[in-house]
Parts: sequence; structure tokens; C-alpha cells
Amino acid sequence: MANDASAAFDTLSPAVFKGSLADPFTPPADSSLWRKNFLLGAATASYQIEGAVDEDGRLPSIWDTFSATPGKVLAGDTGAVACDHYHRWEADIDMLASLGLEGYRLSIAWPRVMDAAGRPNRKGLDFYKRLLNRLKEKGITSFVTLYHWDLPQHLEDRGGWLNRDTAYRFADYTDLMSRELAGTVDAWATLNEPWCSAYLGYGNGHHAPGLANDRFATQAMHHLLLAHGLAIPVLRGNDPASQKGIVANIGRGTANSDSAADQRAAHLFEVQHNAWILDPLLKGEYPQDLFELWPGTEPLVLDGDMRTIAAPLDFLGINYYFRTNVASDGAHGFCDVPLEGVERTQMGWEVYPDGLRDLLTGFKKTYHNLPPIYITENGMASDDKVIDGHVDDTQRISFLKRHLAAVDQAIKAGVDVRGYFLWSLMDNFEWAFGYERRFGVVHVDYSTQKRTVKRSAELVAKFLKERKARV
Repeated sequence: MANDASAAFDTLSPAVFKGSLADPFTPPADSSLWRKNFLLGAATASYQIEGAVDEDGRLPSIWDTFSATPGKVLAGDTGAVACDHYHRWEADIDMLASLGLEGYRLSIAWPRVMDAAGRPNRKGLDFYKRLLNRLKEKGITSFVTLYHWDLPQHLEDRGGWLNRDTAYRFADYTDLMSRELAGTVDAWATLNEPWCSAYLGYGNGHHAPGLANDRFATQAMHHLLLAHGLAIPVLRGNDPASQKGIVANIGRGTANSDSAADQRAAHLFEVQHNAWILDPLLKGEYPQDLFELWPGTEPLVLDGDMRTIAAPLDFLGINYYFRTNVASDGAHGFCDVPLEGVERTQMGWEVYPDGLRDLLTGFKKTYHNLPPIYITENGMASDDKVIDGHVDDTQRISFLKRHLAAVDQAIKAGVDVRGYFLWSLMDNFEWAFGYERRFGVVHVDYSTQKRTVKRSAELVAKFLKERKARV
């Protein structure tokens, strides 16, 4: 098919990927990726890489509590040590720079920078100041996420995101961070993937804090988005030169058949995964179809909340990983119908780059005030192993080039996409899956903390060097 993202580079068998590619990464000459101002970087998150959970005044987070609860995380893994980035950050930033990556998206651990009374923790703040200053020295653009799921446990003990007060505590935290770090951050993201925080944390219990109630999910989402809306003017006041935005994960839903019921199911899937977040941000309202899925779960919304949530954005971060095929559940929702014979990753997720292009172009049509977009996460997990000092992650190389081709197609269709961050810089604690699933372009031996650059990272570095030479 002419508009298939795979066709821009190569077409693979619809089985689990096997094999190698002769020219495994370099984009075509007319690709938007060759643009000087298209930012290409890598991303991480604090709890997934830092470790040092009991050091220098850091308080417990909900993920410390959740991962220490038997049966919640695969193999009983926790983020207590992770990639030991708290102690190895200088070498990790040097590694990032050596790959030629132009941007680094990181998150701040809220429990590391404030005590329970809201007072600053200087040792925690100094860690991020040193890190951000090193990025500036290296000429690397910094994207800083304020909340990547590690809520302080003392706030969860008071209701967490079910408690409206947490949104105001987030604004206080934002005020501290943006005053302390003003001038060192190029772009601030308030939240990472509020869908995951609300639904996985409060709706089905698969993530911290492990609660499971649809009504909890919609109320938690409202308070998360309110926190975002309260934070935006604080960021604008304290650090006016930086960009301000939010990061949303999006999902492509396709129908299992042409029947009206299955088509409606696919629509409802995308309402739940996309419009639930984007409509409040860009339209100032919740999609009513959401409450067809979850009748009677409308959140408590106070006067002025939706105006606060819909504060103008400088950018929208988009995280994309896979497509879900769905059918009607015969009631008011949808059920997953996994497709046979498709390429999948170690997570079991289908590799479907067209979904990224389709969603981006669809958002441009739906939201007339769609801000500039950065792909803030895209990547895949594979069972990578170091053999003779090398990691040949062939499937990841193909995955990345096909998804970058999809981004290029979206740009050529008029979507303002300004950059792309690989997920992830290095293997790390993959939440409820512990350390089994490897998303990094750098391999981490957790027993020794040795970093090994994978073939995918080598090829990205080669491309960036070639692009720099062209400018």
C-alpha cells in the first residue's frame, strides 16, 4: 500500500521479526528527519533509572510501596537500585553526548526534592541542578517531566489523586522546581501519561497505588489534569523562556470487522485512550462517549476547572507503542481481539507504525488548536543479550526506522512534529514487568551496572553524525 509507513523503508513478514537489513537505519534523502531543527533524543524516568531510594533525604513514593508488595511486580523487582543513575549520572550523560543525541527527556522524582511539609530538600535539588547544568555544557536540549508516576507516599496516604488537594500540592511542587531550575530547562512537561496514572493506578490496579474502580479512575484523571492546568501558569511566571506542555500516551484502536457494533467499539477504544485526555486539554470538555463506557462515573468538576485544564500549550508530547484490535463486547464497550500472525515485541505488543501516522493526522483534523508535537516516547522491548561485547538488536532497528517513517509521513501531511525521543536511553525498571523487559538502546547489566551500547544506538549516532555533516 503506497501510504504504508513500512513501504518507506522495507516490508517485513507479518510474523515475529527475524533477519537483518542491508541498510538498517538511514532515512531516505527526502525524509523530514534530515531537517536541522528536527530534534532527535532519548528519554528516561526517575524511578526507572535512579535507584538510591533511601539516600539524601528522598522520601518513599507509591512505587516504592507498590513494588515492595508481594505479587505486584514481576520477580519481586523494585526500583531500589535500578540503573544506579543517581551515582552514575555523569557517565550516563557523557554516554548520551557521545552518541550525538540532541535531546534528553528526564523526570524529576517529587519525593527527592521536597519533604512532607513541602520544604525543599537541597541535596535532591542539587542532584538535578548538576545534571541539567551538565546537559547545557554538552549542548543537549533538556525536556523535564515533573511527574512520571512517583507520587510521594505521604500524599497517597491522604488520598493521592483521588484527593483534590493533591493538585494544589503539585502546583506547589511545580513552583519550587521552576524557581530553582529556571534557565536550565528548555521544555517542561507537567505530567507523563495521565491515562496510565489514572486508569492503571486507580481503574484496574495494575500500577501503583493499585486501586481498581472506574469511578476512581475518572476522578483521579480530573485531578491530574487539574494539577496540570494549575501548573502551567506557574511555569510561565517562573521560567518564561522555556516551553510548557504535557505528555499523553495514545492508542490506535481498529475494528475486528466492518459491523457497526465493532466500528463503534473501535471508536470507544480511542475515546477512552485518547479523547479522555486530549478533549479536556484542547476542547475544555470531557467526551460524553466516555460515560457510555463507564456509566455513572462522571467526576466531580468545580466551576472553572475546565478552563484551568485547557490552558494553552506550547507543545504536546505524544507517546506511542502499539495498535489494539477490538470488537464489541455486546454491551456498551469493547474487548480486545488479538490478531494472528502479526509482528510483536517482547511485551506482546503489535508492531504497527501506521497507527502513529494515522493518529497524528487524525488529531490535526479533530483539534484545530493542536500545538506543535514531540514524540516523547517510542520504542520496543526485546530480549537483548550481550554477545562478544555487542548487542545486535535488529528488530529494534527496524522498529525505529519504520516508526520514524510514519512520523515523516505525518509531517508531510501537515502535522507539526518537531522531534522524537527514543524510549529508552537504557534498559531500566519496566514498572510491573520489573527488569525482564529491555527497552533501552543501551544495554544494562544489572549485576555490574555495565553499559553496552546496542547496534540501534550506534546507527542512530551514525545518522546524526551524517546529518550534522550535511548542515
